Amino acid sequence: MGNSPMPANTGANDNVVIPLTDHDGTQAVMGRDLHAFLEVSERYTQWFARMEEYGFNAGQDFIRETGKSTGGRPSVNHIISLDMAKEISMIQRTDKGKQARQYFIECERRAKQPTINGAELTRMELIQIAMNAETERLQLEAKNKELEPKADAYDEFIDATGKYNIGTVAKMFGKGQNWLFRELRNAGVLISKGAMRNTPYQQYMHHFEVKAHSFERSNGTQGVSYTTYVQPSGIQFIQRKLNLSSIDPMLPEVA
Repeated sequence: MGNSPMPANTGANDNVVIPLTDHDGTQAVMGRDLHAFLEVSERYTQWFARMEEYGFNAGQDFIRETGKSTGGRPSVNHIISLDMAKEISMIQRTDKGKQARQYFIECERRAKQPTINGAELTRMELIQIAMNAETERLQLEAKNKELEPKADAYDEFIDATGKYNIGTVAKMFGKGQNWLFRELRNAGVLISKGAMRNTPYQQYMHHFEVKAHSFERSNGTQGVSYTTYVQPSGIQFIQRKLNLSSIDPMLPEVA
């Protein structure tokens, strides 16, 4: 699959310039260019591996590209679809991420606009084109306003370490916390009895995180309780494991 560099969409956003690339006739972006614009302090390869945990698929959402070796280890880059680039930008929860997401939306909109030969159009046709463009702009603006509160809600649900509590994940599927705990126990994902009840079995631990909390009982002795959190990869794992349909537009349906 060939790809060749192309300039950023000049004028799409005067404050954002991220080079685009042509990949099989569609717009894409190089992972390192996006990483640089977002000003991520984490090393590129580590950052991208963490982004993959959000459910992106190689060959569909991105393609790995290895550069030529200059004596050391070859550099790794990725050709990323604009859909993936938009989601990654939103996940960053930074001003730079919001700017990048709006930029990619505008790039897609401009790419869909047909090439027009003004000399061959009548005055009425030009008026109709202008009306259609305004209608499309208003629809896009309304859609962005609808998604922004959802992105803000994610900021409230996710804790400082990037994990979700069980109640939040349950809400993503229109369920209650106790229901989700019960179904995960029935499915053999969570332990059903004992001190470690409602914590994951070892084979599923990579989708979760368990935090221990010390407390003092009424008789003065010390006890330990455990809280289970869901990793980003665990959301789609739970969705597939329990065959759930998402009510959240930011989550995909089960294939």
